[in-house]
Amino acid sequence: MSRRWALPAIALALSLLAAPAWAEDVAITFDDLPTMALSPTTPYAAVTTKALLAGLKRHRIPATGFVNEVKLEARDKPERIALLKAWLDAGMDLGNHTYDHPHFSTDAAAEIAEAANGEVVTRALLAARHRKPRWFRHPFLETGATEEARTAFEAWLAAHGYRVAPVSMENSDWMFSAPYDEAVGKGDAAEAARIKAAYLAFTAQVVPWYRQAALDVLGRRPKFIFLLHATRLNADSVDGLAEILKANGLRPVTLARAMTDRAYAMAEDAVGANGNQWVARWALSLHRDMPWKTLPVPPAEIKAMADRLQGAGGPPAAVSKPNP
Repeated sequence: MSRRWALPAIALALSLLAAPAWAEDVAITFDDLPTMALSPTTPYAAVTTKALLAGLKRHRIPATGFVNEVKLEARDKPERIALLKAWLDAGMDLGNHTYDHPHFSTDAAAEIAEAANGEVVTRALLAARHRKPRWFRHPFLETGATEEARTAFEAWLAAHGYRVAPVSMENSDWMFSAPYDEAVGKGDAAEAARIKAAYLAFTAQVVPWYRQAALDVLGRRPKFIFLLHATRLNADSVDGLAEILKANGLRPVTLARAMTDRAYAMAEDAVGANGNQWVARWALSLHRDMPWKTLPVPPAEIKAMADRLQGAGGPPAAVSKPNP
């Protein structure tokens, strides 16, 4: 591997030397369905979906996918809807991620409209299987900039049978995914392999960081909820991700099971945009310090590549950030 990558593959290898007994549960979730891609054509999305679902089933990982239904609006809409059906056919669940992935500040009415528009197809697909949508994931993890907006929106969610799906572990996968898509699109297998190796090495560092941070904040390790995105990178990395979970004693479970952890019922004292994961929210509520100084960061070159590609239809801004 080229020395330019700041996180060498050896970091991943070292993390896998010992696989402890199961320590805690983790729910695996994927945002931005049907897929998030640099060039989101349906054929590319179909390859991604097939590979991702096959990998999850191979490792017996239950997952919940959160849908942005704006991505269905194309001439081949039936084919795009078929990608969501594939998730359900594979035994996975689907949730609401709003129609068009907007920021949520103070306008609860606008957020309600986004959520209502974002469930039309998903609700019908679930109804055909005698099920209902029950999970909502805030874009950018922004739960409302004011208490009034947040309360109004969550009242609408409750009235429509939804619970907010928190996030307590993430690995900045969006930052690696666009460069990976670019390499795959160019047919540069060596570059794609280098990006994938850097991604897994980074994930092998950040997963134990979240486990330790949660222990520091709560005095115990909770059931985690891991945010990923429906990308070609994750489809091609399922085996490596599964090994990292195993090495950290993380047992994949359903989102419903993870949500039984009492930490997710904790009242949050913080008011603001709150675009952050729940370990940091718990720290604010409990007046505990977060170990931000030891938080692993993606390689600088990966970040530069992602920044360059963001203007070309790449992924959104980070969904988690240090808020000391």
